[in-house]
Amino acid sequence: MRTRRLTLAVSLGLILCAPLLWAQDPDFAAMLRKVDSLNHFAGDFSAVYTVVAEKPGQETSVTQAQLFRRDAGNKFVLLILQPEVQKGQGYLQIDNNLWFYDPESRKFSHSSLKENFQSSDAKNSDFNKTSLADDYKVESWTEGTLGVYPVYILTLVGLTDTVTYPKMKVWIRKDLPIMLKTEDYSLSGRLMRSSYLPRYTRVGDNYVPAQMLFVDELNKGNRTQVTIGNPSIAPLPDSVYTKDFLERVNR
Repeated sequence: MRTRRLTLAVSLGLILCAPLLWAQDPDFAAMLRKVDSLNHFAGDFSAVYTVVAEKPGQETSVTQAQLFRRDAGNKFVLLILQPEVQKGQGYLQIDNNLWFYDPESRKFSHSSLKENFQSSDAKNSDFNKTSLADDYKVESWTEGTLGVYPVYILTLVGLTDTVTYPKMKVWIRKDLPIMLKTEDYSLSGRLMRSSYLPRYTRVGDNYVPAQMLFVDELNKGNRTQVTIGNPSIAPLPDSVYTKDFLERVNR
């Protein structure tokens, strides 16, 4: 009888503990890798980006640029198509080096992924592939909803000083690991920029933001909307990802 009572007590204890055993944190490192993988292309990716920047008291600025991206080689080219006064200007990234080309002076100068794109609220890094899993670690997390979507809300801390922002908060859909919103913070914890990614488009097996809205949290009223057009995964020649390409398209 005593043995039966002991067995019953042990069984009841295991039943009560079972929810605790299963209530483990999600694997957020794997989640960030999945977010990155859905944005990384095995081959080439190209698209036309329209960047509309608004600043109080100033005329709305519209810039159109052609993006060529090769994630496997960590390369991209961003060629300005409009406005006419900036046509032919371009950016070339190879690994950790980013150059800006000015066709008027016919010179290349070093730039940075952290810099704003053409005086807008978009950063040069916003046109590159995401690398959350390599660049950040998860400091804390919670759950919530954004619009109609259940989301994980992760606070990320940069692993190196090369990241555009040393601290981020990201809203990731639970049903599909894509980001719907980010908040970008300074090292001191000040909110610098909020980004909204309400629409995605599927390109092959990947997902890229079809619309991005960047809100400057320091200069109220400054905001930039970026939309994507003509996405393609058609192969591109190696010569596209060279300084010579930017020089040739301006001759």
